[in-house]
Amino acid sequence: MTTVGGQIIGIVGGVGPQAGIDLASKITSQTSANSDQGHLPVVLLSLPARISERTAFLVGTERENPGVAIAAVIEQLERCGAGVVGIPCNTAHAPPILDIIKANMTHRDSAVTLLNMVAEMVAFLRSHHADVRRVGVLATTGAQRARIYTRALERQGLLVVVPTDDDQDRIVHPAIADEHYGIKACASPVSPRARNDLLRSVRALASAGAEAIILGCTEIPLAITEREIDGVAIIDPTLVLARALIRAVAPEKLLPLH
Repeated sequence: MTTVGGQIIGIVGGVGPQAGIDLASKITSQTSANSDQGHLPVVLLSLPARISERTAFLVGTERENPGVAIAAVIEQLERCGAGVVGIPCNTAHAPPILDIIKANMTHRDSAVTLLNMVAEMVAFLRSHHADVRRVGVLATTGAQRARIYTRALERQGLLVVVPTDDDQDRIVHPAIADEHYGIKACASPVSPRARNDLLRSVRALASAGAEAIILGCTEIPLAITEREIDGVAIIDPTLVLARALIRAVAPEKLLPLH
C-alpha cells in the first residue's frame, strides 16, 4: 500500500466511541488536501465492549485494568499497518493504565510510536500559550484523582485550578457519564443540561483565576466547541492530538492553526 506520508495513523476507538470519531474527524479537518487521495490514511478500531471503564478502574470500582484491552487494540492496529497511534482518552493516560500499555508494547517489541496525549497537550500549552501561568482542568473524576494533568502542569511550574470536590461529583462527572443526560449517553447531539453544566464549570474555573482551561476528557469538546469563553482560552486535547498525529507522519500536510 502506498500512503501519504509513508505511515498509517491508528486510533484506539471506543474510549469512548464518539471521541474516536471526533479524533478521526479532526485529523481530516487539520490536513491540507484538495482531493480524497490527498488525505492521510487512518485506521480507527472501536471495540468499546472489550475495554473496561477507565474512571471506574482508577477509583476502585472496576477490577479489570483497561490498559490490557487497549494494548490489544494497539496490537491489532499495528497488524493493520499503523505506524503511529493515538488514544483519544485522557483518563487512559493515568500511569496505572498507561504503564500496562507501554509494558505490553515493550514485551512484544512493538514498532508502533504511541503518542502521549497529555504530553502533547502540555507542549502545546507551552508553545501557544506561553504567558499563561494558571491553568484550569475539566476532566473525569478518575483523571482528577490520578492528577494526570495536575502533575504534568506542575512539573512545568504552572498553577492548576480544578473544580471543588462537590462540583466534580455533582456537576462535571455527571455531565460526562450520567446514563440519562451525560455526553457518553447523549453525544450526538449533546444534551442541553450537559453543555450548560460544563459551561458553568468553565466559568467557575475562570472565576477562580484560570487563564486557560484544558478540556481534559475527550467527551467534553463534543459539548464545548468554543476556542474562548469570557476571554479565557479553551484548549481541546483531541485537536492537539490530531495535529500531533499528522505532524508525526506528514508534517507538510498540517494546516496552520487558526
